[in-house]
Amino acid sequence: MMVRMASEETGTTTSAPIRVSRGKRVDAGISATRAWRTRLLVVGIVLSALNLRPAITSLGALLEEVRDGLGMSGSVAGLLTSVPPLCFAVFGVMAPRLARRFGPGAVVCAGMAAIAAGLLIRPYAGNTAGFLAASALALMGIAVSNVLMPVIVKRWFPDRVGSMTGLYSMALALGTSVAAALTVPMTDALGGRWQSGLALWSALAAAAVVPWIPFVRARGAGSADGATASPDSHTVSPDSGTASTRVERDGLRITRSRTAWALAVFFGLQATAAYITMGWMAQIFRDAGVPAGTAGVLLAVTMVMGVPLAFVIPRLAARLPHQGPIVIALGVCGLAGYAGLYWAPAGGAWAWAVLLGVSNCAFPLALTMVGMRARTGAGVAKLSAFAQSTGYLLSIPGPLLVGVLYQHSGGWGRPLALMAGLMLPQIAVGVLAGRDRIVEDEATL
Repeated sequence: MMVRMASEETGTTTSAPIRVSRGKRVDAGISATRAWRTRLLVVGIVLSALNLRPAITSLGALLEEVRDGLGMSGSVAGLLTSVPPLCFAVFGVMAPRLARRFGPGAVVCAGMAAIAAGLLIRPYAGNTAGFLAASALALMGIAVSNVLMPVIVKRWFPDRVGSMTGLYSMALALGTSVAAALTVPMTDALGGRWQSGLALWSALAAAAVVPWIPFVRARGAGSADGATASPDSHTVSPDSGTASTRVERDGLRITRSRTAWALAVFFGLQATAAYITMGWMAQIFRDAGVPAGTAGVLLAVTMVMGVPLAFVIPRLAARLPHQGPIVIALGVCGLAGYAGLYWAPAGGAWAWAVLLGVSNCAFPLALTMVGMRARTGAGVAKLSAFAQSTGYLLSIPGPLLVGVLYQHSGGWGRPLALMAGLMLPQIAVGVLAGRDRIVEDEATL
């Protein structure tokens, strides 16, 4: 009323109300645009997570057919199961630099396109070298997306790190389990050719490219408008040219943090267990007399356990000052599962699949701790790249060594002893990584 009365005294009765109305309309339009893009970002995160494991578990379900088709030995097959962590280590470390230059949205979009191309090409490469090269292309896309997902979650949803990490991890587990369960029956439906069964997963990756297209030009923290959504955007944007960002980026020496090293080793050991499971567990069951289709379903059961638990565990971990008890509980489940596979692989197959599925939920726990052990988005980016790249580098020998032991011992006793033995240091370093520490306090100059 005061604005209108003043306008009447000056004879301009309509100008002020129009300006206020337009301002409200502009603000409402901006809010609607941000809300729409935030929802699109959630869709992009979920679709991307669905594509981060089918390249691996679909191969695990058809590993015997691929070995026969390409003439692989057990050692070469072990090398094949070691390619994922190798690519994650090599290409994952490049993700923060690529994100600073092109923006996280553009990098994830390109990563999804690389996954689609690699999965489409590799079944028809015709030889082992071509199969490995095309697999590396897909795994490169997975590697950069692996590293940038926690960064995007931290910057867009700083107050919901646990729940968003849970959603992302749940989608990842769902994609993993669906690929394990459906690859064999879909291969049979497509005529029994393993090439068709592997190639069809490229369609899911192609669909994941679409939600990221609007974010290709957004060079700040994956946001739609080029700026971070968090209140401390001036300190966490990887592309802002502010002095504070440069000082933060240069001042954090992540290798000086004991917590970062503990988290990296924990990540590496849980990745070792996960990739051994994804690459070899179906074969363990098949060698025990379980039919191929049932073995694939058992692998899917292991993976599907991560769907509900990947949502629950990050939320629980975010509420605890120390995540050590969760680490111990998951490790005990893993030890029990390995013991069961040794003593009665076929008789208790369903129980061992469930126990190992629970144990594999160390992955979403590790992702949650990455978000909790750093104070800022830039810290999360460095910690995520360091923990994942170093961890995946440490995990490379595991699947390969399992293949060698399996080929030369003629059974699964020694490989299973190796898996159980690695679970003990995983528990120890996980307890250290779960302490209430911040890497910036340990590693800033």
